[in-house]
Amino acid sequence: MGKAEDPNRYLENRNGWYHYHRRVPKKLKPFYPTSLIRISLGTRSADMAREQRDGLAQADDEYWHALKHRLRMEALGQPIEDEHAAKRYEVAKARALSAGFKYRPLHELADPNMISELVRRAIAIGDKSTSDGRVAPEMVEAVLGNVGEPKVSISEAMQLYQDKIAVGEIRGKSPAQLKLWRQTKDRSLRYFVDVMGDMAMSDISRDDGKAYFDWWNEQLDPDDPAQKAKSPKTAAKHFGDIRDLYARYYAYEGDETRSNPFRELNFKTRKSKRHKRPAFSDTWVRSKILVPEPWDGISADQFLVAMILIETGCRHSEVINLRPQDIVLDAPDPYLVIPVREDRHIKASESEREIPLVGVALEAARRAPGGFPKYHDKSNEFSAALGATLKRRGMKETPDHVIYSFRHSFEDRMKEGHIDFELRTLIMGHEIKRPEYGSGGSMAYRAEALRGIAHPFPPELFATFDAKTGGA
Repeated sequence: MGKAEDPNRYLENRNGWYHYHRRVPKKLKPFYPTSLIRISLGTRSADMAREQRDGLAQADDEYWHALKHRLRMEALGQPIEDEHAAKRYEVAKARALSAGFKYRPLHELADPNMISELVRRAIAIGDKSTSDGRVAPEMVEAVLGNVGEPKVSISEAMQLYQDKIAVGEIRGKSPAQLKLWRQTKDRSLRYFVDVMGDMAMSDISRDDGKAYFDWWNEQLDPDDPAQKAKSPKTAAKHFGDIRDLYARYYAYEGDETRSNPFRELNFKTRKSKRHKRPAFSDTWVRSKILVPEPWDGISADQFLVAMILIETGCRHSEVINLRPQDIVLDAPDPYLVIPVREDRHIKASESEREIPLVGVALEAARRAPGGFPKYHDKSNEFSAALGATLKRRGMKETPDHVIYSFRHSFEDRMKEGHIDFELRTLIMGHEIKRPEYGSGGSMAYRAEALRGIAHPFPPELFATFDAKTGGA
């Protein structure tokens, strides 16, 4: 059980009066005249002090986040300006909270509909005056909103997005998945900064959004014949990341109504069946893949995973990440479990499923009851290895065939074998667009259906493998 947080953290009581007391992080001491922050809160009430403390702590946390980002950028040889306005703005918000108000910019308070709010704030300022009638200028700025919004660059916003805003989205990703997610977001940021510069978020206009959109359109059909055209999918991904960043950043800041300069700009294209990855034909699988010769000298993991893919329709990432408890061999009808896991995202909730093991998939699973730990969380590495093997050993039916072609082939065989549509959908991990009833049938029912379409294979396929590995 974790240690409970101190309710009086950062608070110091001196002679009955509360003070905000906090140590500056070691790396940030050069930005402060002393190593300690001390602010009198002007109250004897513990509840009031805690409320004020929360506002000031939030202001410091956000300012420190910006300073740490600056240090990281400078370490990379990309110095950025020290935004003193950031601290002033955040502290102003905290002071407004300490007076009992949420910070609002002056132009909002100038709205005729806000007159009563403006009066309340003016009265509060008077209540905060000293015995001789003086009022601190910073309190006036804070409560009446006369502090300019700081210029937060898009790179700073992206850092905030990755560190705080998207925490829920990335929770549960495996280390490799998280690395890929961050690399993709960073690449999207680099594209924007290279084209438009490291602009302040508040300065990005609709014209800027259109200019960036036009640049991506040029990348799809470049004038220079030596320049490789980018795909609409690539443009949609990286442009969409920036559009999403803008929306999520301002939603986080509480400005959900701000117009997105990248809105309604997209790269949708019609899908062409010609570009769908082809399925392996049954004749090819039986004559070129389910024979021992092409697998001679190839690693056991590659061979066994390929055999499992042929008769399950799984994605290769699902198979290489199987754990021992996901390979159920002692049941009357053995099966695989593709689970929802806390340490790894799966493609969609429908991907959680149980798939019978039949034919070569069952024989392969019996020889790998512990899964494939060598390739755990290494989807790209395995894909490259098996893809190279298929190409080098002449097991690709055409240059367009890839590992995923096994999945297409399996689905085609289920259709041609007249397997029930909902069972096909369940086994493939696709969405059923209707209310869900029942469990999809017993494992015996599923296994019997798949045995009816399983490929025959020669006995020597596994006999040769076992002779070399000392297997079953």
